[in-house]
Amino acid sequence: MTPPVLGTDTDADTDAAVAAAAARLRTALETGVPCAPIRELVGATDIRLAYAVQQQLNRARLDAGARIVGRKAGLTSKAVQEQLGVDQPDLGVLFADMAYDAGSAVPVGDLLQPKVEGEIAFVLKEDLAEGDLDPDQVAAAIEYAVAAIEICDSRIADWDISFADTVADNASSGAYVLGTDRRTLAEFTPRDVEMRMTVTGQDDSTGTGAGCLGDPLLAVQWLARQARDLGEPLRAGQVILSGALGPMRPAAPGADVHVTITGLGEVSVHFADQEDR
Repeated sequence: MTPPVLGTDTDADTDAAVAAAAARLRTALETGVPCAPIRELVGATDIRLAYAVQQQLNRARLDAGARIVGRKAGLTSKAVQEQLGVDQPDLGVLFADMAYDAGSAVPVGDLLQPKVEGEIAFVLKEDLAEGDLDPDQVAAAIEYAVAAIEICDSRIADWDISFADTVADNASSGAYVLGTDRRTLAEFTPRDVEMRMTVTGQDDSTGTGAGCLGDPLLAVQWLARQARDLGEPLRAGQVILSGALGPMRPAAPGADVHVTITGLGEVSVHFADQEDR
């Protein structure tokens, strides 16, 4: 992914700041030690620079052989925005090595500070690269939907993030789990679903489709337009995580997570500690 602006109308100091922020996050990922916020390098609200950091990190992963399989919309739920102190959605990239099978065990040691969300995942049958990208076009491009668990993670210590921190950190992506019950849009209405997520030892997280930007399909539309603006449109075959339907919950070692979404069924995952592996 190539930053759309960086290196053309920016100066050397800005380029250096973006490179330093990317290096800080990359070191945190490689060492497993969370880092200080990167907003001190690129600012807390500079969206352009934050996405430039994300794109630099993602390009390094691609150069190392990673493969993009989809995108995620983040911060689409008011409940999650309030939890993290931000006020607008963002987007990130899904890589093939982020996917876990339903019912599997996720090695919690492979993550830094995992939190989980229940949401709807869509799989595309058509590109969303041309045209107005209106709701009808977006709906027509969707092949099917499944219940999903997104495992968010932050390379920033203590989840002390501004909007720029989470954007730069690939929208606080960690991993994801897809359910196996596939439904077309003719079989359910995304904005009308009800979600319940149980996590061992914690209060349930609940929400509805309407809690995701008013409608998960509107979240996909927002994502399609933003991705195209950044030069990497959504493509057929990609997995699209549309955003949380309720509050995040921490995922501690040994925790079992179970998500039920009306019309889409269930999906579960276990967070394995060293004794489980």
